[in-house]
Amino acid sequence: MLRGVGVSPGVAFAPALVVRWAFPEIPERTISPAEFDTEVARLHQAVQAVVDQLAALRLRTLQRAGPEAAGIFDAQIMMVQDGDFLAGVESLIRKNLLSAESAYEFKALDLRNTWQNARQSFLRDRLADLNAIQLRMLLHLLGRSADDAWLGEVQEPVVLVAHELSPGLTVQLDRDHVAGLISEEGTRTSHAAILAHSLGIPAVMGVAGALDRIADGTSVLLDGQTGQILLEPTPDEMEAARLQAVRRHRLEVQLESIATEPATTPDGASIVLQGNVDLPEEIEVALRHGAEGVGLLRTEFLITGRTSLPSEDEQTDYYRRVSAAFAGHPVVIRTYDLGGDKFPAAFVAPHEPNPFLGWRSIRVCLDQPEIFRPQLRAILRAAVDRHIWLMLPMVISLDELAESKALLAEEAAALRSAGTRAADDVPVGVMIETPAAVILADEFARAAAFLSVGSNDLTQYTLAVDRSNARLASRFAPLHPAVVRQLSQVREAAARAGIPASVCGEMASDPVAVVLLLGLGYTRLSTAPPAIPLVKWVVRNLPVTAAREAAALAVRATTTDEVHEVLRHALGRHVDLRLVDPSSALPRPSVGATLRRS
Repeated sequence: MLRGVGVSPGVAFAPALVVRWAFPEIPERTISPAEFDTEVARLHQAVQAVVDQLAALRLRTLQRAGPEAAGIFDAQIMMVQDGDFLAGVESLIRKNLLSAESAYEFKALDLRNTWQNARQSFLRDRLADLNAIQLRMLLHLLGRSADDAWLGEVQEPVVLVAHELSPGLTVQLDRDHVAGLISEEGTRTSHAAILAHSLGIPAVMGVAGALDRIADGTSVLLDGQTGQILLEPTPDEMEAARLQAVRRHRLEVQLESIATEPATTPDGASIVLQGNVDLPEEIEVALRHGAEGVGLLRTEFLITGRTSLPSEDEQTDYYRRVSAAFAGHPVVIRTYDLGGDKFPAAFVAPHEPNPFLGWRSIRVCLDQPEIFRPQLRAILRAAVDRHIWLMLPMVISLDELAESKALLAEEAAALRSAGTRAADDVPVGVMIETPAAVILADEFARAAAFLSVGSNDLTQYTLAVDRSNARLASRFAPLHPAVVRQLSQVREAAARAGIPASVCGEMASDPVAVVLLLGLGYTRLSTAPPAIPLVKWVVRNLPVTAAREAAALAVRATTTDEVHEVLRHALGRHVDLRLVDPSSALPRPSVGATLRRS
């Protein structure tokens, strides 16, 4: 059995079709000064040709998956037309006497390396888009056919296995011929994953070593919800998967029926379910799934891949658009979580051996107020007649909170003096992401308007485990007793101060962890938008009294396994665990089956 990240639900069974592609070899060719204009013209002809290809894909996507999915190709068109990037290619042509394809490859390789080495999942998710448009450009400049020409040869149902799936490839897949997708790269928020979900193709991404372990023609059974993959499944495993698919279908019907219902437990406790929004296209997804506002509006996409910072007006317009979409509900804007791989290209950032322990987040903003002040002004301007809260990431001291609030007050005064319509103030909260912040939780609670636990980083910093390190994946345990007890401390500190506390990390999307969070007293959870219906279903089936009993046991537990079992037991008394816990879905291969396959 292999395991990855389930990004598009459904069970698929078919022979594997392994697809391997690579960037083409570019022949070494120099040009004479007389050929400058010809090569530059070839470059821009290729740009127009690729734009035309992407526009055709956009239209196809609009027809098959709707405007939200089609917007993915608007972003790709902007990327291929990026003026700064193309100016760099032209400069290489003129100054280094390179052919258009050689210059483009050189510039593209530099940008791909930057994005490839990024730890931030958002940047890695967009890498597939970058690779796709650059491959199209190089193939056009070389006069070769597109890399998806082989699609017409697929006539029987297959499970497509690749290192990486581009949005352009995914949207062309025929559901009758492609039963499922497996890729080594990609996450739930990658564009290929979003398209696979829209097209109804079961998909599992982030499957390390898939190309080495799955041969052409291998029978593959994959579960696009749990991320489990069985190779050469036995009849018993096939039957188990069939039953699981039936259960899932029943669950989906239930989830649809409660989309507009409140997130209220059977014994009357009300829970606020909000959405985490990384990209503009996720706004509609969050709304469709009934999000009561945004618990974490990440703003890094405004700067990623750009050569300059966004203007104050640009930020203001975006914040207004998001808050208008969630009228009547709060939108929590996290200030720039800059650091390591998340700097605009024009920003001179230091090279650091461990950027997650370096100059990042609030440290950058306070050290570089020319970045921070325009964002604060934009938030204040957008907050007029809107329900906008401001959240500071990676705060570890009261001084950082005080300095941030002082800057906010200064900008509010400046806006008033200038006669600019803006809010006088907004609620300022703190993200609890480090043990230091947990220890100071009582002090932060007295000085802040709200607390929000970033469970991903809190787990990482508590356990000293890099959450992006695949080798340490089994040690990255959000239900570790040390994390559980800190979650309890934060909630108690907020309660003593009489302010709200929420959780906006991955834990809020995990049904088993939701038992703990409800039991500890968290009444605000912010999740990835697609997870909202499932979390609401759990809430509506789980009495808060049962959650409290389980949480009390979990806080006293001494091992991660013990915590997990306590929570699973409590949840299993009220819902079918096979529907919500990946470890209870597809069966693990029996010893006999393993021996037969060997």
